[in-house]
Amino acid sequence: MGTLPQRKDIPPWVKAPEDLKDPEVLQVQTQFLEALFGPAGFRIPYIEQVSKVMLELRVLESSDLTEVMVYGSYLHKLRARWMLQSMAEWHRQRQERGMLKLEDAMKALELSTPWMN
Repeated sequence: MGTLPQRKDIPPWVKAPEDLKDPEVLQVQTQFLEALFGPAGFRIPYIEQVSKVMLELRVLESSDLTEVMVYGSYLHKLRARWMLQSMAEWHRQRQERGMLKLEDAMKALELSTPWMN
């Protein structure tokens, strides 16, 4: 059983204390936080309201991951976790595709300029 969060502004749709126990926890690469939650996390209140959950973020010190704790009723937690995981995976794949396109472009430049070898 988890400890209760320290947050003071618990949204009205989250029932204390039962919804604040046993959060769903997912780890997200820190580089994707802005893509998921906007600059300075400005989308977090909107995501919380639409998903009927409460989110807390905790940066893990010895890695490039951030833990996202999702509090709320069982079904709302699962749905929000699935949505956040899907969004993070989409951004990861998008970045990967961009890197592959960059590699292809660099290879094409190398092939088209034989005098640079």
